[in-house]
Amino acid sequence: MKNLSLKMDEHIFSETEKILRRVRKNRNRYINEAVHFYNGLHRRTLLAKQLEKESKVVREESMKILKELERLEDGN
Repeated sequence: MKNLSLKMDEHIFSETEKILRRVRKNRNRYINEAVHFYNGLHRRTLLAKQLEKESKVVREESMKILKELERLEDGN
């Protein structure tokens, strides 16, 4: 496990401390779970952007092939 020094806005820290008391969870565990969740959110967002980009490339190539097939068909 890595040690980390963290500066947190006062209002976020206060809110976190209130929640920790209610859920009876260790601060380190809570922050680890929060970062893990946030990483997953960003992984999905980045993957969606990558898939959208690659989908455009495939779509453009498919249209080129379709036009070429139509041209060949019209030539026969």
